[in-house]
Amino acid sequence: MQPAHLTLPQPLNLIGNHWVPARAGRSMPVISPIDGEVFASIAESDASDVDAAITAARQAFETGDWSRLTAAERGRLLMRYGRLIEAHAEALAQLESRDNGKPIRQARADMIATARYFEYYGGAADKVHGEVLPFLNGYDVTVHREPYGVVGAIIPWNYPAQIYGRTVAAALAMGNTMVLKPAEDACLSVLRLAELAVEAGFPAGALNIVTGRGDVAGKALSEHRGIDFITFTGSPEVGVMIQVAAARNFIPCTLELGGKSPQIVFDDADLDAAMPYLVNAIVQNGGQTCSAGSRVLVQRGIFDAVAARLAERFAAVTASASDEDAVLGPLISARQKKRVETYIAEADAPVIGRGQIAADTPGGGFYVAPVVFGPVDPASKLAQEEVFGPVLAVIPFDDEAQAIRIANGTEYGLVAAVWTRDGGRQARVAKAMRCGQVFINGYGAGGGVELPFGGVRKSGHGREKGFAALYEFSQIKTVVNNHG
Repeated sequence: MQPAHLTLPQPLNLIGNHWVPARAGRSMPVISPIDGEVFASIAESDASDVDAAITAARQAFETGDWSRLTAAERGRLLMRYGRLIEAHAEALAQLESRDNGKPIRQARADMIATARYFEYYGGAADKVHGEVLPFLNGYDVTVHREPYGVVGAIIPWNYPAQIYGRTVAAALAMGNTMVLKPAEDACLSVLRLAELAVEAGFPAGALNIVTGRGDVAGKALSEHRGIDFITFTGSPEVGVMIQVAAARNFIPCTLELGGKSPQIVFDDADLDAAMPYLVNAIVQNGGQTCSAGSRVLVQRGIFDAVAARLAERFAAVTASASDEDAVLGPLISARQKKRVETYIAEADAPVIGRGQIAADTPGGGFYVAPVVFGPVDPASKLAQEEVFGPVLAVIPFDDEAQAIRIANGTEYGLVAAVWTRDGGRQARVAKAMRCGQVFINGYGAGGGVELPFGGVRKSGHGREKGFAALYEFSQIKTVVNNHG
């Protein structure tokens, strides 16, 4: 059941500030993970809808009102938008919770973070400076950062609003225009955010939203010759296709693709401080987080003590649909539920601890009880593959060198954490981690708006968040003036 005040977006696309149905007249159902019931619909777009959106974005970039805004004016618009999002945060949170299944407390935190992206990049819009380079006598050389033009963006279902915020705010701050395709599994909060963008006063064509299936609308967007840059967050398998499409059109791309992130717990760690992070980093959002801390590496001498504490904490975690204080809700779909349950059934390691599913959860919902396994073989599927669910692998190690080998011993490299009081070890291990972010005595699960975020190897390339995102969404032009 949805809250009485929940207003559902219509099955329409936003193209040139007009809300229009898919050109073929098709729509597709939206299923809530909470109860497995259809409760809304979205436009089922195809290549013709994508083409119309790109045409609108191109016009806005080259000749429209957006093209005439100064950086300071873009910044003020973004900050005004952020305040509008904050004013509607509760309604947005209720909508995303219903659509995505995440507990309402997580959805509320996501909306505050979404507003923060627009506040941060609004303030940064006029602070991306160029350079003056020394050169030959009689020459002035300046280096400018300019927008690419039309940015195509494909975002996932696990954090629809947050990833919308981190993508749209940075790209628009640099002066680009956008065509964004949200995931069909959860995009209602994005559509509502787009309504607020029009209300905030964004010029026509600056931001365009096209919904539909990834293999149709997403494919059409990634392959379209009218985009100048593409950014994608999702699976490595689809990331390969995005990168191939970008290469064929000779355009750059940013890929954020997933991880198998380790938290390394040495025998001098403050376990009281570490435990909440070890659990929350895999339980948050049902473990459906690219930066989930899905592996805990524990020094052998304290393995049993850590295992006992994890068992106690997991036993206290209940997947629930209705508890305001719940930390775990359903998974996104029946397919994802089956995938996670298969990993659990095939795990070749003992169960250390397991949570539960609340008795009052709807029978049609996609709930999985959280589970922690250990000791886990670091070469096993459970330790190597991204489960994308509330499943934790606990792996013993003997010394620092072995911990580093195990931590770096997957195809991924997104986030890592180091738990130790030894300052020298903190520095050595952090430097040795092959990933995009390392937390010492903490775990940010992606970190804050200000912190550059991205991975290496199978976790992708390029950086989002912080000023690094502004550099990603801009290109350098060198101007050489021979003034004699």
